[in-house]
Amino acid sequence: MTRELKIAIDCRYVRVDGRHDGISRYSAGIVEALGRLHPVTMLISDDRQLQLLPDLPHAKIASPTSPLEPLVALQVNRLKPDVVWSAMQTMGSFGRRYPLVLTLHDLIYYRHRTPPAQFAWWVRALWRLYHLSWWPQRFLLSRADALVTVSETTARLMRENHLGRMDAVVVYNAADALPVSSGSLPATDRTPPEKRSLVYMGAFLAYKNVEALVRAAARLPEYTLHLMSRVSPEDRARLRALAPDADLVFHNGASDEEYAETLRNATALVTASLDEGFGIPVVEGMSVGTPAVISDIPIFREVGGDAAVYFDPRDDASIVDAVRSLEDPGEWRRRSVAGVERAAAFSWDASAAVLLQLLEKTARDPGHR
Repeated sequence: MTRELKIAIDCRYVRVDGRHDGISRYSAGIVEALGRLHPVTMLISDDRQLQLLPDLPHAKIASPTSPLEPLVALQVNRLKPDVVWSAMQTMGSFGRRYPLVLTLHDLIYYRHRTPPAQFAWWVRALWRLYHLSWWPQRFLLSRADALVTVSETTARLMRENHLGRMDAVVVYNAADALPVSSGSLPATDRTPPEKRSLVYMGAFLAYKNVEALVRAAARLPEYTLHLMSRVSPEDRARLRALAPDADLVFHNGASDEEYAETLRNATALVTASLDEGFGIPVVEGMSVGTPAVISDIPIFREVGGDAAVYFDPRDDASIVDAVRSLEDPGEWRRRSVAGVERAAAFSWDASAAVLLQLLEKTARDPGHR
């Protein structure tokens, strides 16, 4: 009888504060779906991560920001896994005795170098140094027996920049099902909302280009722009001053229920981002029948397909025109139905099936280490 494959999943990038960011959601979504297909052991570094993870076997190892990270494989070796997948590319591998699959989500910070503010100052400093040239990334990825990324767009960029010894396998990101309130219509039965509103879900980093949405909102006086994410007092004041006439509502970190309700009653999900690794809010909006009005950048073309409305994110008038295009008779309804169909192309179950196939192949025939 063939022995069952022992798969370990690095879940140490799952948040400890009970609220997902992009990589945290990706880790949790994949491991939950993968756990339905095959037994797995989750690798965590903090018990609080378990509140966002499924009820599966787990083992605690060092934190990914610990000085011990380069040697973390010595801890993982004790579990005797047949293969390990990490949702990041930075998992330590010195002394490992197992095949390793690493994940690269995007190359954003080579073009937009300001690191996320939540990290300690020394992590931000290393982050900047890391992205000054390609060789650190190439070194990290060269340690893997197989590579994963979340989109064909990033896979193409990896090939163009010679990142990795092999082509990355695309294991798509996806969106969790949003809470459904009583009385909510099925996504395919929605009609244009009476009150016109736009929803933005995302950070307030420079490359997210939220300023363009705020300026466009000032030119759309009938519309309310809902900004759902946590926002600093400084950013809130700056955005209000940028367009005093815009109808802005800052939710400052909406609950899942509040976000879902606002999204289901919106005219459109909007983002003027200049760069993205995927775009989970785009899928979330389309999944509930809210049309996506988004930047014309390659990753959004991949995610939104023919369902979304695209604009030039550096041209405020283009944003206004894209939003107004949904006012044409029948256009909102057409985009809504198309969006629901398009969102169905991305699911954690489908992504987990692709990953499992890769893990099985890598365990049987690991690359040169």
